[in-house]
Amino acid sequence: MPQQKTAVITGSADGLGKGIAERLARDGFNIVLSDIDGNKLAQTEQAFKNRNQPVASFKGDVSKRADQFALVQHAVDTFGRVDVFINNAGIEEVLPLLDVTEADFDRVFNINVKGVLYGMQAAAEQMKKQDSSRVYKIINACSIAGHESFDLLGVYCASKFSVRALTIAAAKELAKHNITVNGYCPGVAGTKMWDRIDAEMGKHLGLKPGEAFEKFSAGILMGRTQLPEDVASLVHYLASEDSDYMTGQSLIIDGGMVFR
Repeated sequence: MPQQKTAVITGSADGLGKGIAERLARDGFNIVLSDIDGNKLAQTEQAFKNRNQPVASFKGDVSKRADQFALVQHAVDTFGRVDVFINNAGIEEVLPLLDVTEADFDRVFNINVKGVLYGMQAAAEQMKKQDSSRVYKIINACSIAGHESFDLLGVYCASKFSVRALTIAAAKELAKHNITVNGYCPGVAGTKMWDRIDAEMGKHLGLKPGEAFEKFSAGILMGRTQLPEDVASLVHYLASEDSDYMTGQSLIIDGGMVFR
């Protein structure tokens, strides 16, 4: 009988990452949660245990290479393998480009870009040791901001363009090891990240709370902002055998906002 697959998801204590973890748990994966917020992480892990879903957790900082490798080792120590690694953790920055400091730039790129690189390195090192007849999956959180640059989000957009570049390069390098590398590109969701974006944009543009969010989401063709379940459904596909022939792609799921 095939061994149960294991999925590792960074930034999964809340928001889109939690939604992805919940979907993959329903798909039958062992789940390894990871987040920098230890309290929220413990609460989310307990929720999985209450549903009798196989779960483990690891408190880590994705911007630290050692933490990403320790996360993978924790997954192996707990469940014996890593089949899917999802670089979901990320942060935003809302600033005019002329106001961006070195610290601002480094904070975003350390998490959004270095974190993805280190996660791919750690995951691939382990996957290469496993059964070479299987296809393994590395899945990176990109964004519509990785396909289109938006004012006041320039540094964030640059980081997500970088994630797309890393995804393509890694796909080319890792295919020979039966490892696919793809990305998912969400649009506007009612998450805490978008609450922060709305608040910061409001300060710069003189808007009331909620107005920036409404402005960004007004043109969505499907008539609503996205839910974690919407994104999780795409990641479900990327983590499944149905996507074994896809690699190097960063797929937009935004309800109809950005078209590529």
